[in-house]
Amino acid sequence: MEMPDFPLLIPDSALKEQGQQLAQRWQLSIQDDLQRGLALLLDGNGLSLKQLDEPKTGAVQVDFASDAMNYRRQHGGGKKEAVAKAVGIKTSQRPSILDCTAGLGRDAFVLASLGCQVKMIERSNVVAALLDDGLQRAASHPDLMHWLPQHMQLLTGTAVMVMQQWQGDNPDVVYLDPMFPHRKKAALVKKEMRLFQQLLGPDEDADALLPPALALAAKRVVVKRPAGAPHLNQQKPQIEMAGKANRFDIYLINQ
Repeated sequence: MEMPDFPLLIPDSALKEQGQQLAQRWQLSIQDDLQRGLALLLDGNGLSLKQLDEPKTGAVQVDFASDAMNYRRQHGGGKKEAVAKAVGIKTSQRPSILDCTAGLGRDAFVLASLGCQVKMIERSNVVAALLDDGLQRAASHPDLMHWLPQHMQLLTGTAVMVMQQWQGDNPDVVYLDPMFPHRKKAALVKKEMRLFQQLLGPDEDADALLPPALALAAKRVVVKRPAGAPHLNQQKPQIEMAGKANRFDIYLINQ
């Protein structure tokens, strides 16, 4: 399915050439006078997603060097984090991971920072552009450049197709975190999720992710779900790790 062009704003004329390359790569449409709706903004800080007619909402950017990400990396619990336990990280084990619903790459970043090799799939050209921009900036950051490029790789395309056409060694873990309809009022939902819901909507085809994931994963499939949400594809996992807001459904392979 061909992606429609998405607006890209480049307020700084010095970045026009870079913006044109981005537009060509990610099927973006450079706009000069757009004032409403969602758009990508390229400025001296990188690429960000912005709701133009809601200036108070702020922009969404993939920033692996942000204070929040740095704090989580250094003080977030490490191997004791729920997502680390869910994928099977142990003292001497660092599973290879295919994150099929990368989003802003936050879980992937945590797992990579713990030593896992993480490949991320993102089907939205807009979100993939944000992720790629974040990875490029991280590659030149003094705290990240020595390990992040070797541990995080971005793949583009539809997750089901990528999994079905997979070549090479199978990942130990396939990680799924599909978008789920939010029931909270919009004002209470984090700005990133609000803009993502507006941009992408819920994953109506999320159930289709599980069968190819089970066929591809060498050791387990991990599905992140909101607390109380139904099992993906109505298939009960062998293990459920429940938290206050989310739970991890774990499907063990050949065990």
